[in-house]
Amino acid sequence: MNAEEIAAGRARWQARYDAARKRDADFTTLSGMAVDPVYGPPPGVDVPGFDRIGWPGEYPYTRGLYPTGYRGRTWTIRQFAGFGSARQTNERYKMILGAGGGGLSVAFDMPTLMGRDSDDPQALGEVGHCGVAIDSAADMDVLFDGIDLTATTTSMTISGPAVPVFCMYLVAAERQGADLSTLDGTLQTDIFKEYIAQKEWLFEPEPHLRLIGDLMEYCAHNIPRYKPLSVSGYHIREAGSTAAQELAYTLADGFGYVELGLSRGLDVNLFAPGLSFFFDAHLDFFEEIAKFRAARRIWARWLRDVYGATDERALWLRFHTQTAGVSLTAQQPVNNVVRTAVEALAAVLGGTNSLHTNALDETLALPTDESAEIALRTQQVLMDETGVTNVADPLGGSWYVEALTDRIEAEAEEIFTKIKAMGSDGTITSGILRGIEDGWFTGQIAEAAFVYQQALEKGLKHVVGVTGHTGTVSRPLEILRVSHEVEVEQRKLLGDRRAARDKAAVDAALSRMVDVARTDGNIVPAMLDAARVEATLGEICDALRAEWGVYREPARF
Repeated sequence: MNAEEIAAGRARWQARYDAARKRDADFTTLSGMAVDPVYGPPPGVDVPGFDRIGWPGEYPYTRGLYPTGYRGRTWTIRQFAGFGSARQTNERYKMILGAGGGGLSVAFDMPTLMGRDSDDPQALGEVGHCGVAIDSAADMDVLFDGIDLTATTTSMTISGPAVPVFCMYLVAAERQGADLSTLDGTLQTDIFKEYIAQKEWLFEPEPHLRLIGDLMEYCAHNIPRYKPLSVSGYHIREAGSTAAQELAYTLADGFGYVELGLSRGLDVNLFAPGLSFFFDAHLDFFEEIAKFRAARRIWARWLRDVYGATDERALWLRFHTQTAGVSLTAQQPVNNVVRTAVEALAAVLGGTNSLHTNALDETLALPTDESAEIALRTQQVLMDETGVTNVADPLGGSWYVEALTDRIEAEAEEIFTKIKAMGSDGTITSGILRGIEDGWFTGQIAEAAFVYQQALEKGLKHVVGVTGHTGTVSRPLEILRVSHEVEVEQRKLLGDRRAARDKAAVDAALSRMVDVARTDGNIVPAMLDAARVEATLGEICDALRAEWGVYREPARF
């Protein structure tokens, strides 16, 4: 790009920056030195390929979605939390919000994630242990008691039974007196990554995609600010993928959901802004920054050039980040504070829109109040003390960062080509489904994990406190333990609620829902009616299991 084109781009950025709202804050260094909101090539200099870097708030968005960077708005501090009962988790949420958290992110227990009630035989011993137990809309009432859902953005990390859980959330909001059309938040719903990595599914892929399509339509028409899909790379990376695989598989899944929306006759300019993403922030500092920058650039190009989006917001890749749980160690767990801080800083320098920082004790148990506070304070130190919010994309133009960004992008494009080639009709969706069926994704991830493990065992990679520097004066941590009484109480509460409700109304609502499932109609309104009369999560999911069957992953050797 020649100097004149670069100068014209800077002028465009300046006009947008001047017109944008900025925070009332001190944008100087610790020593009081004023810094510019963005930096670029000096005037009069030609920079080949600068169009791939560009300016913040301008296509291809390598440097961020907004001309102001974090001067306009900082990232949302969104701590992932959930354990035990809805009442216990409600107390943790109020602690997080009271301590400065900007939004909520709900962690569900394993029975809930699998669409089963707390008194289901398969739930025995698991209730409340890796998240909060939610059996019906009444639990949602307790979970958000005293928390205004119209004023709090809420993310829910659940995919298989995401739609019925979302309906219960809507019922809780209704009971608060909320105007549902004003709700803002994110539902994960990403079923592709379940088959690829996490393994929490209910049905075959096609019924799940039908539910997701119905949800996309419902939100587009009724709750426009709510994001019905958070396409997740986090679980893919935690399963052992490389950074490029995480990026490529996640964006490919996103392209698949774009194709789903288009197949429903939805306008890409209207539904694409409702797609968000969820990435892992791992320990290779610069690789992670490059991954995030490449993600924005790829998404913008594909949405514009492949799927025909013309609205700027449809080109924006907005993403949440969580620091890498797989990087945490049970040995010398206090070291995890350092790991988390480095990973969080990479996410921020990569331009994340919201962030969760893991607690130091999460390899041993759910976080205690103290460790959860340390994780929260990690973000606040980065935000308030380090100056990273003063300049948009401060590493833009770095030879190393730009080269890494280009390289990761190129690797991702090679993977997209392979995925499309696996399909039968030239779509990404067809390739994804074939890759799931053939075990291609799981095989690629397993190979990447094996290569990394070999490097650890050969001493080529290192984990402090595990493969070296193992001497320590640290003492065992006090960890959070979820009492068995949580399960006993939840099962009793569920039984009491079943006895008190109108059973005929529940049966009728479930029957109507199944009737809709047999047609091309949107199932969300019927499912919402079932949630209103306190049909349980297990009852809703079991009714659909009986209709659609369950998915069993083929054995592979």
